[in-house]
Amino acid sequence: MIRWPEKLITDLARRKATLVLGSGISRNSTNANGRYPKTWSEFLYEQRIKVFGREYTQILKRYDYLTACEMLKKEIGPDNFRNLLIDEYLTPGYAPNEYHHTIFKLDSRIVLTPNFDKIYESYANSQASGSIRVKNHYDDDVADAIRREDRLILKFHGTIDSPDKMIFTRREYAEARTKFANFYKIVEALALTHTFIFIGCGVHDPDTRLLMEDIFFRYENIQPHVFILPKGALKPREKSVVENSMNLSVLEYKCPNNDHSELLLSIKDLVSKVEIKREDLASTRNW
Repeated sequence: MIRWPEKLITDLARRKATLVLGSGISRNSTNANGRYPKTWSEFLYEQRIKVFGREYTQILKRYDYLTACEMLKKEIGPDNFRNLLIDEYLTPGYAPNEYHHTIFKLDSRIVLTPNFDKIYESYANSQASGSIRVKNHYDDDVADAIRREDRLILKFHGTIDSPDKMIFTRREYAEARTKFANFYKIVEALALTHTFIFIGCGVHDPDTRLLMEDIFFRYENIQPHVFILPKGALKPREKSVVENSMNLSVLEYKCPNNDHSELLLSIKDLVSKVEIKREDLASTRNW
């Protein structure tokens, strides 16, 4: 299993860590018919076959998903594109999975996610009697929500409830970085004061790369953030480049035959360690 650094356990116990949940977490959910929500890459590769054939395979191989989304939206039209997203990420009615249950037990005050599905937020609010606030990149009161003591979920690509405001194409991403610059400044401030723990994310997500690279080159000698990946997802030299250019500490778990069960066991182990650390902090009053 993953050997969790003591500093990471302490940061979580003190609520000085922020979880970043990617589509790899949602992918473990299913609906009543056994259907699961596709990751960004799976969604686009499926559309390559249905719409483009092999025409934009090279774009997907470069992980340029924003350009691929832009091409898809122009090819099928905005209305069809919107319906496609709703049919994939809202209408099926996906249930929360064991990853959601376990991650919720970490009791992170702030959770960030690029996911526009509602699986985690629906589950979290069902457990917290609706007391968790959910904010998107376009909301004008994000700073106020951060300042308060409420539990908070920040969605920096938007939500499927408002598909016209979601960030899914290159144009939408470029527009959001300018139009909602204050939101990204808030996320940057969080990255300077909290340890980000990326779970189920890809290192090629544009928000991740831009944020981490920008902070690394502007603020030297700050402790690294944590990125959890299956062993072998990055080659050793690529892993070294990613860690050094994005100020990340990559923690790996074994994933034989695409079996991610070790990740779930590792997160459960982390929950136990964090709970013990919180009890210790409470008994010593060393907050």
